[in-house]
Amino acid sequence: MSSHVRWLIFILLLALFCVWVALPDTQGIHIDTDGDGTSDLSLNVQQNLGLDLVGGLRVLLQSQLPPDAFTQEDLRTTANNVTRRVNALGVGEATVQIQGNNRILVELPGVQDPQQAIDTIQRTALLEFVDFGGLSAQAQQLVGRKILTTEQVLIQEQRQANTPETTLAPSAETSPESPEAANNGETPPAVEEQALLNPATGQPFQTVMTGAGLQAAAAGITQDGRWEIQFELTAEGGKVFGPFTGSRIGQPLAIVLDGIVLSAPSIQAQLDTGGVITGSFTEQEAKTLALQLRSGALPIPLEVISSETVGATLGQESVNLSIRAGVIGVFIILAFMTINYRVPGAAASLALLVFILLNMALFKLIPITLTLPAIVGFLISIGSAVDGNILIFERLREELRANKDIDAAVTEGFARAWNSIRDSNISTILISGVLFLFGQTPGASVVSGFAVTLALGLMLNLFTAIIVTRTFLYVLLAIFKKPAETRKWLMGI
Repeated sequence: MSSHVRWLIFILLLALFCVWVALPDTQGIHIDTDGDGTSDLSLNVQQNLGLDLVGGLRVLLQSQLPPDAFTQEDLRTTANNVTRRVNALGVGEATVQIQGNNRILVELPGVQDPQQAIDTIQRTALLEFVDFGGLSAQAQQLVGRKILTTEQVLIQEQRQANTPETTLAPSAETSPESPEAANNGETPPAVEEQALLNPATGQPFQTVMTGAGLQAAAAGITQDGRWEIQFELTAEGGKVFGPFTGSRIGQPLAIVLDGIVLSAPSIQAQLDTGGVITGSFTEQEAKTLALQLRSGALPIPLEVISSETVGATLGQESVNLSIRAGVIGVFIILAFMTINYRVPGAAASLALLVFILLNMALFKLIPITLTLPAIVGFLISIGSAVDGNILIFERLREELRANKDIDAAVTEGFARAWNSIRDSNISTILISGVLFLFGQTPGASVVSGFAVTLALGLMLNLFTAIIVTRTFLYVLLAIFKKPAETRKWLMGI
């Protein structure tokens, strides 16, 4: 009995923690242990709702290149990179879908900063490590300026090679001397800064390595409160970057993003595995840049054709009705289990409440974006949890009808039902895994939510059906054992 008491204490403490996490106002725990103003110990708690429940942003992107300048594989790779970017933004259940032969539709549920999300998705994020050797006196003057590099020239040549030849000549109505005519009388747009060449050679700056040589990138904060990006190199990147930095110690190396010089630090040591990107970053800029570098450059440059904020498709009233129906359904299940199985049914009802609390807490801790398909997966897992308890209690009835004492019947009931519960849950979990993998395809991400909540519920069911139900049942039998021995109807017979 002592082991069941220990399990009971653990389950009650776990249930209380889950209740705290599931409360709508709970935002988490953030503790500053050293008084520097940053959270050293933190537990983030947030509830993410899908586009169909809370609305969000719908963005239509189009390639800046003509359709015959790239392949469908390039478009699929671009869509996959966009998917990684929006998921890393914390936008779960985002829909990224290819439309036609040059467009990508992105739906972002519950976005807080639409413009920041658009900028993160759209930017190509061409990162270059550029040789500034021999420019020690001028390196810092080029920070923030736009430069031309050999990698940019190569990309431009490749695009021109894939673009059909066109000719451009001034018409009779326009001429270089009349920019107002070219803009229908409107003020001409601001002229983009001309990319600078290497002042020492008069040629484009030499690109040492691009962001393709990065394996990982993460934003971090230094001891003096400045934000930076720490990066790790791939094996191939290390083969290029290591020898170069080893031969240029003391010389400046430019870190260039989309042609703009972010910083030009001096090389202090040979970098074979990684290093740090420094600059005047804000927290958001550092995290966004790290995200873009982790997600990879977009093979195809994209432009925003349209963006719109959309409302919840279900509506608040529909959501409230769905929640009410779910609560009524749970109460019906609890009543059925208690009336049909009596004492064991009461134990199962308590275990089912713990099961629901565990799911709701994990939805916020992971976090999992709740869409209508995700909620359906959760409700199906509740049915599986009840099904496991029914298997146990029906086996318990058979043992009691065979005139076994209650303790032996309970032991046999759980032992003999375990194999059926385990096999049925594992088989469904495997199917959920297949659905989850299918949901990684652009345009099918809503399937992932259903698969995740269903699989999570089935895994928790293996814990609650065997451990939690057994613990509650032994505790109740310790209280009602004598009446249960003389009144077999208390055990559901």
